[in-house]
Amino acid sequence: MRMENLPFLLLLCAALSYTFPADTRQKKEEGMQLIQNYLENYYGFKKDGESFIWKNNSPMTQKIKEMQEFFGLEVTGKLDSGTLDLIQKRRCGFPDVAGFSTFAGQPKWEKQVLTYRILNYTPDLRPADVNAAIKKALSVWSSVTPLKFIKKNRGDADIMISFAARGHNDFIPFDGPGRSIAHAYAPGKDFGGDAHFDEDETWTKSTEGTNLFYVAAHEFGHSLGLFHSKDPNALMYPVYRKFDPSVFPLHQDDINGIQYLYGPSSNTHNDQMESTEIKDPTESKDPALPNTCGPDLTFDAVTTFRGEIMFFKDKHFWRKHPAIRTADFNLISSFWPRLPPGVDAAYEIPEKDETVIFKGNEFWVVRGDTILPGYPQKVYTLGFSKDVTKIDAAFYNGIEGKTYYFIADKFWSSDKRSQSIDRKPILIRDAFPGINGKIDAVFQHENFFYFFHGKKQFEFDPDKKRVTRLLKTNFWFPC
Repeated sequence: MRMENLPFLLLLCAALSYTFPADTRQKKEEGMQLIQNYLENYYGFKKDGESFIWKNNSPMTQKIKEMQEFFGLEVTGKLDSGTLDLIQKRRCGFPDVAGFSTFAGQPKWEKQVLTYRILNYTPDLRPADVNAAIKKALSVWSSVTPLKFIKKNRGDADIMISFAARGHNDFIPFDGPGRSIAHAYAPGKDFGGDAHFDEDETWTKSTEGTNLFYVAAHEFGHSLGLFHSKDPNALMYPVYRKFDPSVFPLHQDDINGIQYLYGPSSNTHNDQMESTEIKDPTESKDPALPNTCGPDLTFDAVTTFRGEIMFFKDKHFWRKHPAIRTADFNLISSFWPRLPPGVDAAYEIPEKDETVIFKGNEFWVVRGDTILPGYPQKVYTLGFSKDVTKIDAAFYNGIEGKTYYFIADKFWSSDKRSQSIDRKPILIRDAFPGINGKIDAVFQHENFFYFFHGKKQFEFDPDKKRVTRLLKTNFWFPC
């Protein structure tokens, strides 16, 4: 294994109950063993002869001073309470001093478009949550650089991501719950850039437990070529800590480091999906961008998408969580480069983690930002006659397991069990009283259907078979 591929281990120290200085010889020796292990892991300390010989100029004393200086502690060379407290905190396992020449040549990727592949998933989280955490972690770095990350479902990728326990064929076995919780590799061939996460940990999407997004964001910093930061506010600071999910995780020190390697973000890149910053299209100088709060807003298609709602308009779409006021605004081409603009209809099948998108007489099936192989296909393969050239709107009713397709003032339904489409369509107004004529978009949220017609939106209760609210098209946006 080459030197530049040395791993960056994320170490989670188990909560220890030592108090030091301690009266008992056993506790003192346990504390000594702890600091020795810490210095060996992160400060290049090599035990020479008898352990724990405390002299002002002993190698261990010098390494403790080096560590205390790095963290801004009082430089005593002794295992005082502040030093003992710090070495028991969760941290990244990459060393704090360059004991080996990992970054001597400033390894970095020599291209701006990098691929990544998630080989397997942890049972702690839904696959969609893992996908979202990894994508968001990469977007932290792409939002401030020209880098772009594209997800692959098969074959080799620059960054291979996997969950594994104990030994997993890379010479660096995991050690069960706690301590080492993940590792990644510097830019390069073979293992270069890869990230492994310890399956014995409990991975979460909250601030409790071990947050996958935050750990991955730190590790991907190493995968892109960053060293540790001495700034306690930086993402690349070695000590893991709880974070505020509403705050962008990069500090100026992180930004300076990554831009030194790859340069700043280009203007065109700001449109792309990788940016985690919320873009308000109302502030844009581009007259072609739709205004979510304008009186003339209409949508081409609307669908649920991994717990969020996705609104399509011309070349763009918004992604919005129902419980969060702000919305992400993106180019369709930045998320699905092969999809045409101006889609006609879309719907999600959550249990399959699939979204079906229609344009003209063709449709695509996507999973996340990946178009599944074999698409596009023609609409008639669903059971429609060949003279059907456009689907106006569609949605999947998860309660019934049925998909509804709307064309002009009629709709067809198909049952996932029979996989067949109705022979005869039904008038929309007969099945959905109060919804008349052609509709632009429809989606299901909780127990209601939302029909879009021009600048209006109808909330329909399928149990009561009636419209319960008449809403503006921009009801879901903070206007």
